[in-house]
Amino acid sequence: MPETKYAKPLPQMEGLAGEFYGHCKNGELRFQRCKCCGAFRHIPREICPECNAFDWEWAKSSGSGTVYTWTVVERALHPAFASDTPYAAVVVEMAEGVRLLSQVVDCPPDKLRIGMPVQLELRAMTPEVTLPFFRRLIDNQ
Repeated sequence: MPETKYAKPLPQMEGLAGEFYGHCKNGELRFQRCKCCGAFRHIPREICPECNAFDWEWAKSSGSGTVYTWTVVERALHPAFASDTPYAAVVVEMAEGVRLLSQVVDCPPDKLRIGMPVQLELRAMTPEVTLPFFRRLIDNQ
């Protein structure tokens, strides 16, 4: 059986973004954390937006978060996503305080709720690239 090539755009695996996705490939979601003030940050960058320090580390995330907001994509802006519509592009607020754009893979757009608890699920798209997605946590309500 021939191998199916992943046809959707993928992040560039270079610089700080490459380091972020490299951690995902290794099975961990990590965010930058300032060694001076302790603030987490995402999107990765060299300087802390809170205290302007350049001293930071990659700190492991709990993988837990909540749905902060979302938008439903009815018409894909890239042809590779046309068969996926409609889908929800979801901003997840992580327990560490940073926000991450992703998808909740087991929840149709009409079932999403602000504050819905979610948990990380890493998915290998290619041998080189693993992306962070989320699954909803079902509570007893």
